[in-house]
Amino acid sequence: MNSNGNHEQSEKNRVLLFSNRNLYDHLVWRCPFREFERILGDVEAVDVLAPGPGPRYQQGRRLALKTGEYLPVAFNPGVTETRIDKEYDLFITVPERVSELLHMKSLKGLKDKCRKTICWLPEFYYKDIPDYKGCLEILKEFDYVIFMYVASDPFLPWVSGHSQYLPAGIDNLNFSPYPNPPARVIDVLSIGRRAPAIHKALLQMAKQDNKFYMYDTINALKAHDLDEHRLMIANMAKRSRYFIVSPGKFDVPEETGGTSEFGYRYFEAGAAGTIMIGMRPYNNKEFDKIFTWPDAVLEVPFTSGEIVDVIHDFDKQPERQARVRARNMTECLLHHDWVYRWESILAMVGMAPLTKMQKRKKALKDLADAVEADYPQKELSGVR
Repeated sequence: MNSNGNHEQSEKNRVLLFSNRNLYDHLVWRCPFREFERILGDVEAVDVLAPGPGPRYQQGRRLALKTGEYLPVAFNPGVTETRIDKEYDLFITVPERVSELLHMKSLKGLKDKCRKTICWLPEFYYKDIPDYKGCLEILKEFDYVIFMYVASDPFLPWVSGHSQYLPAGIDNLNFSPYPNPPARVIDVLSIGRRAPAIHKALLQMAKQDNKFYMYDTINALKAHDLDEHRLMIANMAKRSRYFIVSPGKFDVPEETGGTSEFGYRYFEAGAAGTIMIGMRPYNNKEFDKIFTWPDAVLEVPFTSGEIVDVIHDFDKQPERQARVRARNMTECLLHHDWVYRWESILAMVGMAPLTKMQKRKKALKDLADAVEADYPQKELSGVR
């Protein structure tokens, strides 16, 4: 796998990944699937195709999107064209923005050279369907469409092949505090969107109780380096006691059409062994299948300041805290690493995993064993 994202070929590689990394700005929400791409290179025999923009890409993108608002027509917005000249068992792409489906039109020979094709859609709200008629037509070209959101039924008319739900994942080897867990010096960590009432209450707690409340102080999404940003998030998370969690875009329901979806934050918080506090997605059957254990999320209403009382009460129960931290970490280590998501994809298309996948799974199992052996003794000594 070429770290620069160019098309690097090997005689033995069986998977072709189409990456948009050379076509987007370094916005921080891009980090998780950059993480996925890196891990895929570690556990799979994969070539990466990451074309760049042509000289008139921005103008072409605007024209393609405007055309697609009115007509079910899609064309290359100006991405450098590439002909696939090697045969692959599997092709996969992850368009994190709906508009990135258009980039598929830059490929030549896809159906001739790739035995099976997958599109994994992380986010697409059904209320936006009327604006993306052209992009949706491209979904019909895939053998498999994977949705990372529960409200996917409205998109099924554009799916010609198999569809399946698959949740987000996490690089547990990066987010796990083990094998050498640091002190949890951050009392409460909040990243991204926040509820004003909760933020106000936590600020007051920080002032009155001398607590360390870590939160965003600027409204900026662009990172100097996405991998470095991801490392910083992981390092903060595994040094935190509580981590604020919430459904995606909970504060702008007009953008989601009223649906309640979840992404990466719950997995980041769980993998780091924090106590998740905030809000579970409502009426989300997949979330309820994943986070099944007691106290997986300490629920507090986002319209009040009672979060401080919940924290004070939970701080009086060190044994309960230790159980929750251990369960959060072991569940993520054994079930929610990106390697398990890739394993599910291979099973879906009928391909066997490679032996090098086992190396990562063993490393995850070793960390889970270390967590189970270490709790509750070590953690209890650090609870305040």
